[in-house]
Amino acid sequence: MTTATELPIPDFFDPAKVLQVWRVPYQERAAQARQWAQQYRIPPAKEDQQRTILLLIDVQNTFCLPEFELFVQGAVADNQRLCRFIYTHLAHISEIIVTLDTHTASQIFHPLFWIDANGEPPPPLTIITVDDVQCGRWQPNPQLLASLGLTDQQSLQAYAQHYVAQLAAKGKFPLTIWPYHSMLGGIGHALVSAVEEACFFHTVARQQQTRIELKGSHPLTENYSVLRPEVNHDLQGHPLVPVNTALIEHLLAGDRLIIAGQAKSHCVAWTVADLLSEIQQRDAQLAQRVYLLEDCMSPVVVPGVVDFSEAANATFAEFAAAGMQRITTSSTPLNL
Repeated sequence: MTTATELPIPDFFDPAKVLQVWRVPYQERAAQARQWAQQYRIPPAKEDQQRTILLLIDVQNTFCLPEFELFVQGAVADNQRLCRFIYTHLAHISEIIVTLDTHTASQIFHPLFWIDANGEPPPPLTIITVDDVQCGRWQPNPQLLASLGLTDQQSLQAYAQHYVAQLAAKGKFPLTIWPYHSMLGGIGHALVSAVEEACFFHTVARQQQTRIELKGSHPLTENYSVLRPEVNHDLQGHPLVPVNTALIEHLLAGDRLIIAGQAKSHCVAWTVADLLSEIQQRDAQLAQRVYLLEDCMSPVVVPGVVDFSEAANATFAEFAAAGMQRITTSSTPLNL
């Protein structure tokens, strides 16, 4: 987006560092942000007449840096554009919300959760179907019973069948065994350093704390979407993870919502789909307030294995047909 009201990019921003992990110099950046706000007469966010929220989905090292577990090709360039966007539109972004995919080793989509007849775990990117569980090709690891809060293998087996059957019935992605990623307490879980720096700079300059939303920590379900899990009830109908009603209400209360992050085909698409579902139940016109910043997101592509580009484009075409606006950082549909 190029408008007459764009701010310059601070001298400290180095696009080459977007693919590196480093410590943000908080005190120095805080002093610079205060000076920046004074120099460019940037008001506190609470004074904004139109409230614009920037939702950043899973802009974490695990997805965005080439040497990490689930690198999304295109994420480095996406984040270079994203950082520039935050700095140039600093005065018009009222609030930044970041989601963090948050995992431990013994979750249903990680290898430790499953074993074959020889007690071996599935390799990453294995797809586990209803038939796989029913015939015993893959079964849940009985050694995890205590850590999962279950008492017997029969209950765990029954839940595993319930889980993959629910995914199939709801038309969700089949259960994919992902490499261990976004591990709580690890470097991969952290925001990309350059993006963290931009968010911190915004927090101080606009005097509006970046809101952090954790997702995906329940061991018995997945959370592609930050708004609700893939499977949200156990065999007895008890909820596993509540719908994130507070975040839904907050997102829909703003005047404009801009969405970016990774991956376009998975966590971004699922979050937007859940948000659209909420919008259509309330007022379809609310979709027009949602802007999808498409040059700051990329689909999952594993060369020679899988390519979700076509599926992502089809999904985003559906979002646009529902009234959401597909934009890029070089387009000008918003008066920011």
